[in-house]
Amino acid sequence: MTTQLGYASPVDVDTYGPYAVTDPQYPFAGRIGDPQFPEEIGRYHLYLSHGCPWAHIAAIVRHARGLTDIVSASYVDEERDSRGWAFRERFGPDPVNGFTLLREAYEATEPGYAGHISVPTLWDRESGRIVANAFNAIPNNLATSFTALVGEQAPDLYPEDLREAIDLTDADFATAARKGGLWTSEEGETIHTLERSDAHLADRRYLFGDRLTISDIRFWVKLLRFTQTYRAAIGADGRTLVDYPNLWAYARDLYTRPEFRETTDLAVQAENALRRFPDSPTSPTAEHWAAPHDRASLG
Repeated sequence: MTTQLGYASPVDVDTYGPYAVTDPQYPFAGRIGDPQFPEEIGRYHLYLSHGCPWAHIAAIVRHARGLTDIVSASYVDEERDSRGWAFRERFGPDPVNGFTLLREAYEATEPGYAGHISVPTLWDRESGRIVANAFNAIPNNLATSFTALVGEQAPDLYPEDLREAIDLTDADFATAARKGGLWTSEEGETIHTLERSDAHLADRRYLFGDRLTISDIRFWVKLLRFTQTYRAAIGADGRTLVDYPNLWAYARDLYTRPEFRETTDLAVQAENALRRFPDSPTSPTAEHWAAPHDRASLG
C-alpha cells in the first residue's frame, strides 16, 4: 500500500498494535508570554483534534479571542493505532513541519521522548520545539495572551475578578468528567447535578450571568459530547441533553456563536460516538442545534 507524501500510512492495528494510554503525563508547561516565548504574530501553532474535548476547548478560545490570524492551527486524524495522532488526508498535512506523526514534534523537542502524545500541543516555530501540552493550561494562556493585539473587542474569557470562581468551577468539571458526570464535586450524584445545572441556567444566560467565560466553553464542550459519551448519566435514567430544557437551550445558544459553531465538526462527534458506543442515542443534527433558543433576553 502506498502512502501519499506528507501523510501517515492508514491506521494499522495488526502491524502497530492498538492505541492505548497508560499514566499520561504532560511535561511541557511553557506559556506564550514567558521570556523564551514572547508574543509574536505567526510564531505559534496549535495541533488539534476535532474529537478531543481538550483540543476543542483550545480551538474555541483561539477563535473567540480573535487569534486565528495570530496563532495558526491544524488538525490530526481521528483514528489512531499505537503510533498515536497522525496526519492524513481527511484533515490535511502538517503545514508547519511536514510531520506525518505528531510524535515527531515530541521527539524534536526531547530526543528519545517515550511519554504520552497529546492534543492540544502548542508549537513554537522559532525554536522548533513544543511550548506546552498541558491541556488545561493552554486555553487559559490563549485567553490572556496577545491582549494588546486583539483589542477591547475580544471577550475577556478569564477575567481577574472571576478567576477564583472559574478555577473552582473548572476543577469541578474535570472531576465530574472522570466520574461520568458533568458538573459536580459530589460523588455519585450525576443526575442530581445535571438537574442542578439545568436550574442554575434557568435565569442566567451564562454560568456567570451575562458574562461569557472560559467556564462556559469547557462546560459546552462536555454538553456537546454528553449524548454520545457520558454513559453513566444516560444509563441512570435514560435522559440525554435534549431532555434538560435549560441546558439544551443554553447549549444551542452558544452554538449560534461563530467561535463554537465554526470549530465544531458534528460529523466527527457522531462518528466517534458510534465508534466508542455502537448503541449511542442518535446525535442531534445541525438542524437541531440551530433551533431557536429564546435566551437572548436573559442576564
